[in-house]
Amino acid sequence: MVRLPLTPEEVERGQRLGALLRRARGERSMLETALDARVSPETLRKIESGRVATPAFPTIAAIADVLGLSLDAVWAEINQPDPGVVPAGSGHRTREQLTS
Repeated sequence: MVRLPLTPEEVERGQRLGALLRRARGERSMLETALDARVSPETLRKIESGRVATPAFPTIAAIADVLGLSLDAVWAEINQPDPGVVPAGSGHRTREQLTS
């Protein structure tokens, strides 16, 4: 099976997911969190670092459950666009693009 390259939006969403999980984990060890969620510590490390930008839904559901996060909250947080960033292909142009 060939994986399609990730879009910049998917990469950004993966980075936001990783940051959210790191914040939610707090002082709890990565090993303890991973084992409680029944995922490998390496998988959790890759997700938290953004190296796995599109993890499987059951994996995220298990980690979110262990960390006490609702999936609604996870979804809302990772889909918030960064302020000032215009999604590629949105048809919006910056002031510089308009005056060039």
